[in-house]
Amino acid sequence: MTRISPDELARAKSILDTITASYGHTVVGQDGLRSSLMIALMTGGHILLESVPGLAKTTAAKALADAVSASFKRIQCTPDLLPSDIIGSQVFDYATSSFSTQLGPVHANFVLLDEINRSSAKTQSAMLEAMQERQTTIGGEVFPLPHPFLVLATQNPIEQEGTYHLPEAQLDRFLLKEVLDYPEFAEEIEILARLEAGVYDDDESTDVHPATVTIDDVLFLQSVTKRVFLDDSITNYIVSAVYVTRHADQYIGAELAGSIEYGASPRASIAFSKAARALALLNGRDHVIPEDVKTLRHVVLRHRIILNFEAIADNIVPETIIDAVFDAVQAP
Repeated sequence: MTRISPDELARAKSILDTITASYGHTVVGQDGLRSSLMIALMTGGHILLESVPGLAKTTAAKALADAVSASFKRIQCTPDLLPSDIIGSQVFDYATSSFSTQLGPVHANFVLLDEINRSSAKTQSAMLEAMQERQTTIGGEVFPLPHPFLVLATQNPIEQEGTYHLPEAQLDRFLLKEVLDYPEFAEEIEILARLEAGVYDDDESTDVHPATVTIDDVLFLQSVTKRVFLDDSITNYIVSAVYVTRHADQYIGAELAGSIEYGASPRASIAFSKAARALALLNGRDHVIPEDVKTLRHVVLRHRIILNFEAIADNIVPETIIDAVFDAVQAP
């Protein structure tokens, strides 16, 4: 693998700084969300966002798409949403006595699935092919999705009536899961100040802060991210941590280990490898360090470690187990 040259590293830093500045023009605070969105963009992965309503999930997704000059579609998930509402369908044209294909909103660079757990299992499954294979099938014909393609799905944890639990097979396809918290006092003051200044008005924001990065720049970022150096010792660190989640009783004690129904799959190791490379580049480095992996432990593993009923009843959260796992693994 060709190492990243100083010129490539400088160009990547310039692109990332530009996206960050454009994103920060709209979104206040939420540094974890910004980092996760950037990592997802750089790796071509998908991200699951969980929070109560009103914490700028949609605003953040739209701000990232605007910064990259990419197409953006928002899909409001409801129980009566059909797979064809997402991927598209064939429409009969009486004038020509033939069918024509109308592509659905999933055919965009950035797709926001708002409250994904409100859609039925059949509709959720319609996203699996799109997320994994980067294509859809309509009437037996395959339609490739644009590149880059990024799914940002949100779910509301406080209201479960009328929702459908996301199956583990679909959860595993999200590279990261970010949990958002309320803004700080000063940040909320800044949000209101920007609201008064018209930053969030469509006409104002479009004129004041236009898109500054192209699709080609994003493809360059993704190419460079794949070439960030990952030492064998870091790979062993990643695999060791994921391995412990499957054999926790040997490492973290019976009480916590007994809370785990299923450990993380090899997709967790792959996610760590991809995301750690992106985080290293985001921090201006051409190589991964152990701190990159440890920083990502919650967003990579919190949706991949399945807890049993007793753990949920005792209010044990995945983050507690993840911290214990990393405490048990020797960093290189």
